[in-house]
Amino acid sequence: MATLKLLVWNVEWMNDLFDSQGAFKPDNEKPFHTPGSTVKQRRTDLAGVINELAPDVIVLVEGPNRTTELQLFFDTDVTGQWKTQVQPTSGSSQLIGCAVRIDTNKFNAADPFTVTDTTTMGVFAPFELDNEEDGIVEKYYFERLPLYIEVNPVNGNPFRILGLHLKSKGIFDALEWGKWWELSEANRRKIFAQCTQIRLKFLDEYLRNQATKNIPLLVCGDINDGPGFDASEKKILGSGIERLMGLVWFPELCLGNALFDSLSEAKRTKLDFDVETTSFRDPIFNNMYHREWIDHILYSRNKPDWVTAGKSNIDMLTGKIWDVYKHASDHHPITATLEV
Repeated sequence: MATLKLLVWNVEWMNDLFDSQGAFKPDNEKPFHTPGSTVKQRRTDLAGVINELAPDVIVLVEGPNRTTELQLFFDTDVTGQWKTQVQPTSGSSQLIGCAVRIDTNKFNAADPFTVTDTTTMGVFAPFELDNEEDGIVEKYYFERLPLYIEVNPVNGNPFRILGLHLKSKGIFDALEWGKWWELSEANRRKIFAQCTQIRLKFLDEYLRNQATKNIPLLVCGDINDGPGFDASEKKILGSGIERLMGLVWFPELCLGNALFDSLSEAKRTKLDFDVETTSFRDPIFNNMYHREWIDHILYSRNKPDWVTAGKSNIDMLTGKIWDVYKHASDHHPITATLEV
């Protein structure tokens, strides 16, 4: 049996920290997407969060474009020795990566995880779906291919991770109201389509197949969707995260949600989703402050109680994360404990 700590974190345009040769940009340069910080400030605060939380396994969203860049960051800035991997996606940035710490004797240093390149998996190729159930088939694709790895603890059983970063809901252009709502609805449809493809073509197959159904599975990352229906989801009668978690008609195929499990019994009973993994001010609605839960750690139920202590890490040792590590990211890191 091995006890491991998992960290899942959208690190916000980490690719901005590297030049075209894969080296760090100058310390005092201001990253394009976070001009209020310098490269050095971002590196320091990103590493500071990781060092304070001290995970064994990390899934990073919006990572750099190349594995060598992610490895450089961990070799230079993060405590310990790590092996890293980035899942490439042709023509895309903000890729999904992982890092496993190999100097604590919890993993075989030479082979801590096995990677399946999802460019070779047909389930993640462009696909067609009658998403509106109107007889018209739409075409969809994954902007960022998922990361798929099997992690190999020394004193525990292997488990697998599917790391995701699905379609953003964000609308960053000034649009006429009718166009704004049209685009908002289209974004939700795409998230719902991606979640449907993963659920029907990957998860249901994985959880039914004799070769995989007993291998514990984590599905985690920035899903860009939270529980319940927002205004646009009410129009399409669909929620991405709830489609991903599964249908109540097939409870043996449903995924648990580590952050929901961590809520008190009273909050779970009342469906009081008191979880925040990111926040932002909305310039359209008088700078209203939004608290959102869009980052998730989902897990298969083929092994009892193997994922516990789900947490969105806002309270750090010396204060709120946005005060202590103000240059790190616009998302809060989420963690869970794994017993494998």
